[in-house]
Amino acid sequence: MKINIVMVEPEIPQNTGNIARTCAITGAKLHLVHPLGFDISEKALKRAGLDYWDKFEIEEHKNLEAFLEKYKPEENNMFFATTKGKEVYSDVDYTNMEEVYILFGKETKGLPEWLLKKYLKTKTIRIPMLPTLRSLNLSNSVCVITYEILRQKRYENMQEISTYFD
Repeated sequence: MKINIVMVEPEIPQNTGNIARTCAITGAKLHLVHPLGFDISEKALKRAGLDYWDKFEIEEHKNLEAFLEKYKPEENNMFFATTKGKEVYSDVDYTNMEEVYILFGKETKGLPEWLLKKYLKTKTIRIPMLPTLRSLNLSNSVCVITYEILRQKRYENMQEISTYFD
């Protein structure tokens, strides 16, 4: 299973650093869609990713349109994570998917409205939460959904037992 985490115009370097670390730990590929709200060489970004920055695959895209043109939503297992999503992320059956793309929007606005309107009924997913609060932190959302995909795939290629005391 190939998991692709797609960050559309991320704004906070620490969130992206944490997401990079999650990608390294899980073997996911990170896609960064410009414009970014920070310089990719920023210390905060590298610090959050610690020594994992060179342990995962990363691809940058000029803008969202360029990403969508290269990785066509209609031809790929692509989901748009949003608080407005129609399907709960854990209700999607990822078990037979060889590759999956999960798109996350910027911290302050989420994914563009035009994109959500186009795919609202077929490709949007959400994390259930109390209706009185806005949303879960972006890097936590990435982690929750990534690990659900791995759980459904029975943690394929992940460490099976702890070797801490061996």
